[in-house]
Amino acid sequence: MDLGISGKTAIVCASSKGLGLGCALALAEEGAHVVLNGRNADSLAAAQAAVEAAISAGSGSVTAVAADVTTPEGREALLAAAPNPDILINNAGGPPPGDFRNWSQEDWMRALNANLYSPVALIEATIDGMIERGFGRIVNITSAAVKAPIPHLGLSNAARTGLTGFVAGLARQVAAHNVTINNLLPGQHETERLVQNYEHTAKISGQSFEQTWNEGAARNPARRFGTAEEFGHACAFFCSARAGYITGQNLVLDGGGYPGTL
Repeated sequence: MDLGISGKTAIVCASSKGLGLGCALALAEEGAHVVLNGRNADSLAAAQAAVEAAISAGSGSVTAVAADVTTPEGREALLAAAPNPDILINNAGGPPPGDFRNWSQEDWMRALNANLYSPVALIEATIDGMIERGFGRIVNITSAAVKAPIPHLGLSNAARTGLTGFVAGLARQVAAHNVTINNLLPGQHETERLVQNYEHTAKISGQSFEQTWNEGAARNPARRFGTAEEFGHACAFFCSARAGYITGQNLVLDGGGYPGTL
């Protein structure tokens, strides 16, 4: 299927690795001009090489911007590289786990800034241009915890659910202009962060990493973890010209781990 986004410009936040990189690769395969973003120069260079390899001959391009998207300066750098994006993928690392009794006001402000305010700031900076041009696709990478909160991830639960509520209202206001806003809610995917989580679990449980990892995969109805590649393809479809009647939605990508009907 031709997704109809060849030649479109896409900003993909936090895309030097993991799910963000999966999205960038899928968009590049469709011929989009992709602006990558990351804080680590080495990871960003490796991601740029991977995306360049995914670009079809004669279409698409890639630009890498080393910046922290959770800062005003980082967002300004991204927008300087792509002042008029057609596609915006909001993404940022989640806040640390813990007990809410131990979190300070500063902890709360960092979480809300990274996972609520920063995406809203980028939406504010880009959405009017999308409306004027009659095309826009905004996808926020949040978490399956929005649908099924995880007790020790209270900072993430709160910030990402707040963004979800904001999007629910805004998406209906801009839909008539062929601008859609949707959220992708990942469960466990084979990323560097998931490996680190299972390494930590193995260490405190006394089990081997392999045993802990395999048991985690077996608990999922799909009997495996997701891949960044398949997550990226779902993202690309939401960004496509074919998905113009889908907006304000929350798609859980978790292999069936969330047991609800809605």
